[in-house]
Amino acid sequence: MAKIFVEAYGCSASFGDSEMISGLIQNGGHTLVENSSESDLNIVVTCSVKDSTANKMMYRIKSLKSKPLIVAGCLPKAEQSSVEKFADKASLLGPNSLGKTIQIINSTLDGRKQIALEDSDLSKVGLPKVRLNPAVGIVEIASGCMSECTFCQTKISKGDLSSYRLGDIVRQVQTEIKEGCKEVWLTSTDNGCYGFDIGTDLPSLVNAVVEIPEDFMVRVGMMNPMYMPRIKDKLIDSFDNDKVFKFLHIPVQSGSDKVLHDMKRGHTAETFRDIVSRAREKFNQFTISTDIIVGFPSETEEDFQKTISLLDETKPDTVNLSRYSARPGTDAAELKQLDAAEAKRRSKIIFEQISKLSIESNRKWIGWKGKVLFDEMTDEGIKGRNFAYKPISVVDKVAIGESHIVEIIDATVKRLVGKIAS
Repeated sequence: MAKIFVEAYGCSASFGDSEMISGLIQNGGHTLVENSSESDLNIVVTCSVKDSTANKMMYRIKSLKSKPLIVAGCLPKAEQSSVEKFADKASLLGPNSLGKTIQIINSTLDGRKQIALEDSDLSKVGLPKVRLNPAVGIVEIASGCMSECTFCQTKISKGDLSSYRLGDIVRQVQTEIKEGCKEVWLTSTDNGCYGFDIGTDLPSLVNAVVEIPEDFMVRVGMMNPMYMPRIKDKLIDSFDNDKVFKFLHIPVQSGSDKVLHDMKRGHTAETFRDIVSRAREKFNQFTISTDIIVGFPSETEEDFQKTISLLDETKPDTVNLSRYSARPGTDAAELKQLDAAEAKRRSKIIFEQISKLSIESNRKWIGWKGKVLFDEMTDEGIKGRNFAYKPISVVDKVAIGESHIVEIIDATVKRLVGKIAS
């Protein structure tokens, strides 16, 4: 029996993978430890979405390789040679190879490097797990995607879309709730195309999940805009249930149709405008989160100004900003890159704009009073979410998983500040 340390980086699907890896470890007779200093073997579940993230991963890999090491997640699948350059003796476990977890662990403990990067037919629904947060159940609904974005390594890492069966997902959600979760995240590489390969879709899944009679909330995870025209009306209708957070994460990436075409995004700026307006027309208060990439190789000043205009027009509540970085193996990495100083200038302008938009959005909530589910511990204390998935901090003593009536008394760029009203 070995003592094993697991840490994860990246998206909610990556954290979900780490929970399943931890569950398989426990079921396999090994013990989880909370610090690498106590371990016999280290596992790092990686992300490769940006240069800065990949650099951070490489630093962690180097710092953990003094002991037997398994590098899991997207990075070894997308950049095997880079990982092996920094840790040539580490075993590698791909994001769709979790069924090999115990085999890889035992081999690595015996001093034998093993590589398992091929996709297996093992569904991630129903695997044992050790939750990172007892209040939140991360349920992966699919692996891979249908897109061919020129800037992204995800397709290289996770391959084509493979949706899990609707009934299996509903049973997994029931298990999460039975085991004490108050909040369920439906997550995948791209929720928008869920079910297209098996004759169903995301709205049908959401409708099935909310029929579970227990008291819980559902967060519908990231979906790309290119699939919105196929499901938008049904999707907005499926949100018309008190169990569904009024929240959509729709990465538009650029306000320029020319840049979106060069990115092979498969949508226009108008696609994003349409879904935002429909959500806000249907629901008075609805949180929109999006992603923006500045400095894409073909982005001109005119294209950049179109992104600024789109943000001013749609006023998303939160924006995840990235400065473009060339990722190995992607089409855009072969293009002539934009001057780094110019990309930095544009990034600074957008950062200031989205900070202004976020504080304006958050200040509108001052004076609001309503139910908040407390679902996260942070360095600043406990944090909860209201029906629109707005992050709310309180100084009161509250336990994870509890719900309270909260009054919003202040707002910052990143969160609302409240006090317990009951």
